[in-house]
Amino acid sequence: MPDRSPNPSKRPAGVLLDALGTTVQLDPPAPPLARALGVELDERLRDAVRAEMRHYRAHAIDARDESSLAALRERCAEIVADGIGRPVSVDQLMAAISFRAYEDAGPALERLRAAGIRTACVSNWDIALPRVLARAGLADLFDVVITSAEAGAAKPDPAPFEIALARLGLEPSEVIHVGDTEAEDLAGARAAGIEALLIERMDAESRSAGSIASLTELADRLAAAGPDPGF
Repeated sequence: MPDRSPNPSKRPAGVLLDALGTTVQLDPPAPPLARALGVELDERLRDAVRAEMRHYRAHAIDARDESSLAALRERCAEIVADGIGRPVSVDQLMAAISFRAYEDAGPALERLRAAGIRTACVSNWDIALPRVLARAGLADLFDVVITSAEAGAAKPDPAPFEIALARLGLEPSEVIHVGDTEAEDLAGARAAGIEALLIERMDAESRSAGSIASLTELADRLAAAGPDPGF
């Protein structure tokens, strides 16, 4: 991948960030679910959880209000139950799904705010994302939270990015987007005319050219940049 990292001599007025894989991580749900159900943690359960996650990713955009969110969660619980051949309640499934902030996320967002940079979370997620971010301790550090469910379109569609720009009151040239996928984050941001930066939380030898390993690295780059918006 070509090096598309932002010009370090200029500081953006806004930073858009993805959620999963960028600011928050998912703790493996199969182990706590097995404990809650009193069953063995075997491949059958793991496969059922993977099937549930695939279904969720494909249908998160449909959960646009509390009713449709409840329906999605019911279907996800049914998928796990079908996979393991025993009942699984929504409460049991949801209790097993836990997101937490990456250690660098909160400090980096605080540094961006201190530098006068506005922030938005732009993610393919259902409408419950603000609650997830609140439990992870990040909700108050974002000026705007935009989900694919709210936008009615999922990244790489540019619509979620365009809504974020409108809410922030900024132009595409004034922001940068950071995410962990080329197909959704980089492609979607660039379709909206926004520069994009890939975050790859792995060793340097495995990372793509121009990517960053942490949000600390992002904050360091922007702290060293000049105040002019754009890239």
